[in-house]
Amino acid sequence: MAPAGRARPRTFDRLARTALLEDRVRQDRTTRALLPRAVPAVGLVLAQRRGILSGTEAAKAAARALDLKVVRAIPDGTSVRPGQVVVEVRGDARAILRVERTVLNLLMHASGVATATARAVRATRSGRPRLRVLATRKTLPGLRDLEKAAVVHGGGGPHRRDLSEGILVKSNHLALVGIEEAVRKARRLARPGEPIEMEVRTIAEALRAAHAGADALLLDNTPPRRARGIVRALTEAGLRRGLTIELSGGITPERLPRYRGVGADAASLGSVTHSAPALPFHLRLRPL
Repeated sequence: MAPAGRARPRTFDRLARTALLEDRVRQDRTTRALLPRAVPAVGLVLAQRRGILSGTEAAKAAARALDLKVVRAIPDGTSVRPGQVVVEVRGDARAILRVERTVLNLLMHASGVATATARAVRATRSGRPRLRVLATRKTLPGLRDLEKAAVVHGGGGPHRRDLSEGILVKSNHLALVGIEEAVRKARRLARPGEPIEMEVRTIAEALRAAHAGADALLLDNTPPRRARGIVRALTEAGLRRGLTIELSGGITPERLPRYRGVGADAASLGSVTHSAPALPFHLRLRPL
């Protein structure tokens, strides 16, 4: 399995094929009516707003699926400005017209995620220690690899890609299994060196989890003041060193500055994937 945020190329090939089938590009009645024969052309994809580019690998896969040649594409993670060409393709104008919306959709969504992540990363700069911005599994179905990669392009971390990566004991697990028993059972199945992370909401739970041997704590839906108190209690108990503390639950780029001083190591933000506004692009077609 490729590391989260660095999906294998064929992952984006599959995504591109699915998107093209969804749009029924082979049944484009308008293009078929107007252009009965091939017309050599170039298609230029231009940014319409400042932001962080992402999604080019999937966009290139869509273009190649219709036998278009990708002449140039600037790297994902690049800051783009209005009017800047980010992708150039050449080939039959009919193919460019058919793939246009798929290419733009992929770029707009992924770049929106990358741009929202970059905004969140900027909001953490003055904190000590500086919070790392992480993704979550709150992704749109079928788009997880695209969105996880976009978070990385925006300067964040992918966190675990799916349930097979890492052990995270959530509150619903703890409704069935006690904290100490959960750590003990998880440790037996963990890979060598693999950390056990546990979701906690109170000082008492945090202390129990740390004493039981958890390597990381997830403070879920915890206001800044309460999170600061949990970190302080762990420090006073001599349990903070070597323990990773992650914040999660309702944290947005706008609210992130409130958490800079609580003493945590990372914050995971579902909003950067499930609620990021699209970054607009458009395609300009020219005959050759």
